[in-house]
Amino acid sequence: MNHITTQRRERKKLLVVFGTRPEALKCFPVVREALAHRDFLTKVCVTAQHREMVDQVVALTGMPVHYDLDIMQPGQSLFDVTTRVLRGMEAILDDARPDIVMVQGDTTTAMAASLAAFYKRIPVAHVEAGLRSHNIDSPFPEELNRHITGNIATWHFAPTEQARSNLLAEGKDASRIFVTGNTVIDTLLYFSGKLDTDQALSAALASGFPFLDPAKKLILVTSHRRENQNGGLQRICAALKTLAARGDVQIVYPVHPSPAVRTTVEAELSQVPNIFLIEPQDYLPFLYLQKQSYLVLTDSGGVQEEAPSLGKPVLVMRDNTERPEGVAAGTARLVGTDTDALVAHCSALLNDPASYQSMAQRRNPYGDGLASARIVEELTENV
Repeated sequence: MNHITTQRRERKKLLVVFGTRPEALKCFPVVREALAHRDFLTKVCVTAQHREMVDQVVALTGMPVHYDLDIMQPGQSLFDVTTRVLRGMEAILDDARPDIVMVQGDTTTAMAASLAAFYKRIPVAHVEAGLRSHNIDSPFPEELNRHITGNIATWHFAPTEQARSNLLAEGKDASRIFVTGNTVIDTLLYFSGKLDTDQALSAALASGFPFLDPAKKLILVTSHRRENQNGGLQRICAALKTLAARGDVQIVYPVHPSPAVRTTVEAELSQVPNIFLIEPQDYLPFLYLQKQSYLVLTDSGGVQEEAPSLGKPVLVMRDNTERPEGVAAGTARLVGTDTDALVAHCSALLNDPASYQSMAQRRNPYGDGLASARIVEELTENV
C-alpha cells in the first residue's frame, strides 16, 4: 500500500496583546482575520490596563480572551503599569510559547509587552507603527512608547506612507515595513454599517440621549491628554462656554474619569446651558454621537482617524499631532488650546457652509476598511 503524505505549512502561534479600549478596538479586526486564517493559531492576552473600558470592547466584539493579567489598580502610575505588564507577561509567554507577539499602537501595554517578548527572543509585530510627533514629551508617554516598540519590532504595519517614511528615516528595514491603512477604520466601518442597517439598534442608542435637539448643531468634545492638564483644559472650557452661548449649538462632552480632568471640567462647565457633561461612552454609543455630530473637537488620536470616515470635520486641540496625514488631507485642523483660536475655528465651520464642506467632503487618509486583511496576509507571506 502506498502512503501519500501531503506537506502542510506548520501553523504559527500568534499572541495578540492589548490592554486599553483603543487597542482592543484596533486589534479586533486583526484578531478576527487571524482566527479565520488557516496559517495561524491565534490567542489573545488582555493586560486590563483599563479594566472596565477594555471589557466593554471584548463584550461588544466577542473576541476570545485566553490570558488576562488583570493589572489595573486604583490610582495606578506608569511605574505600576509597566512593571505589572512586564512581570505578568513572563509567565504568559512561557505558557503560550508564541512564534509572534502582536501589539498595537503606543500604550504602556504595547511597550512593556514588546519588551517582555524581546527578553524571550520572540519577534514582535507592531500594528499602527511609525506614528511620530517628534516631541518626546507630547504625547506623553506615548511618543516614547512608540519609539521603544518600534526599535524592538521585527514587522512594522504602518497605517500611512508618512508613517512608513518616519520608520525609514530611523533606519528600519524597508522590507519589514508594510503600509496597510489603519485598523480603526476597519472597526468603524463594520459597526457603522450595523447602525445604518439595524433600526432597532439605532433607536436604542438614540434613547440614551433624549436631550439631543435635532434643530441644533452638535459639537462633540473629547479631551483628556496629560499635556492639556496644565492650563490647556481651562482654556478649552472657556472656549466651550463661549460657543454654548450661541443659540444654534449643543455641546456634548463625555468626561474622562481621570480626576485631573473631571475636577476641572465639572467645576467649569457643569452649570452651563447647552453643555451636556456625560459619562465616558461605550464604543457604540460614542459612534452614534459621532454620526450625529456636526463637528468634533478632540485631543484623542483615534477620533482624529475615525471622524473623517463619517464626514465630520475635526479640530485637534493640541500643539502637535503624530497624525499629520489628516491635517495634510484637510480632514483635520491643528488648532491648539488657545481660547480665541478655538472659538474662531469653530465659528467658521458653524457659520460658513463652504468652509464646512471643504473639510467634510475630503477623503479620509487613514484607510479603506481592509487594513486587517493586509496585515494578516503580509504576516503569512513574511514569517
